[in-house]
Amino acid sequence: MKLSWIALLLAFALAVPAFAHGDKKHVIGTIEKVSPETVIVKTKEGKSIEVKLAPTTTYVTSADQPAKFADLAVGQRVVIHADPKGSDLIAATVKFSSANSAPAAAASPK
Repeated sequence: MKLSWIALLLAFALAVPAFAHGDKKHVIGTIEKVSPETVIVKTKEGKSIEVKLAPTTTYVTSADQPAKFADLAVGQRVVIHADPKGSDLIAATVKFSSANSAPAAAASPK
């Protein structure tokens, strides 16, 4: 009996983090294209994913500083938490690397 309670508590403890973001989808990659309506993200698998932006979308830097849409730029790394609406993804939060933390361009050989 005691063992079954421990197993139940362990199963619950491991399941709770899985529900931390509810039914949000995570899109992780590099911004390929950005417009006031959408962001297209290229994932590490090479897939391009379109995420729609909404008036309620919040923007934050990777240092957890508040940001705004105008701070987004092609080439930045992003983590987007999005709500699925039919076949669309609607961004709830866009977390991105700041422009000064983007990888520097490779120097040209002499």
